[in-house]
Amino acid sequence: MIPAKFDYVRPSSVDEAVTALRDAGEDAKILAGGQSLLPVLRLRLAAPSTIIDLGGIADLRRIAEDGDRIAIGAMAPHHDVMRDDLVNQHVTLLSQATATVADPQVRHRGTLGGALAHADPAGDLGAVALALDAEFVIAGASGTRTVPASEFFVDYFTTAIGEGEILTQVRFPKYTGWASHYEKFNRTAQAWSMCAVAVALRLDGGSIAEARVGLTNMGTTPIRATGVEAALVGQQASEDAARAAAEHATEGTAAPSDADAASDYREHLARVLTGRAVLAAAG
Repeated sequence: MIPAKFDYVRPSSVDEAVTALRDAGEDAKILAGGQSLLPVLRLRLAAPSTIIDLGGIADLRRIAEDGDRIAIGAMAPHHDVMRDDLVNQHVTLLSQATATVADPQVRHRGTLGGALAHADPAGDLGAVALALDAEFVIAGASGTRTVPASEFFVDYFTTAIGEGEILTQVRFPKYTGWASHYEKFNRTAQAWSMCAVAVALRLDGGSIAEARVGLTNMGTTPIRATGVEAALVGQQASEDAARAAAEHATEGTAAPSDADAASDYREHLARVLTGRAVLAAAG
């Protein structure tokens, strides 16, 4: 189908984008990579009055080291994120998860900020951002504010980005030297996760000194598996420890039932994939 008629604005700065968003009113939509927005426009499931394309703002594509954090512009394409040296050195888990997103074509067009702002619970990057305590920089008419990942994901397809605001940057603490792995289960025909687990471990000798674990598609938002983390810390990096900790994977979850999987099957997947991810991260 052909999308409904809309006005098109391509600002060259964040300030211009915020102004355009304010002037366009509540019916405006932000275009980042467009991998989620364009299909619903073509199907006329959305008919915004104005599309504000952030593709002309070069600053939003930058990936840079900022003290003890890696700052990634919201418009950085997945392909750039997964191949960036800083990301691979300091936020390896993000690179690993990004490599599983969709296919090469989508990874070249889709963006980190667009995926996180879309907040699909089956999206792969929300669990990583939550597990790694990322923070989100949001710009609006009243200025810029920073929101921790624990407060960013509010509900199904809902985030802390308010009306008239734009996500400009995602900042990850450095996890230099940490071991990590992203374990994902999906149908062969498509890349959306039925369930996935993001794990980062700080190993001290043969034991686990710190653990970060996030779950994909086990509720209406990404979920931090704190029970698994607590069960891992202080344990030897062994198969027995991984399997025992994985039994805590479903604590605090509300796995959905849909055409892809029933909730009890997702709970089974969460336990199995958590064990696998911990073992893979620990080598």
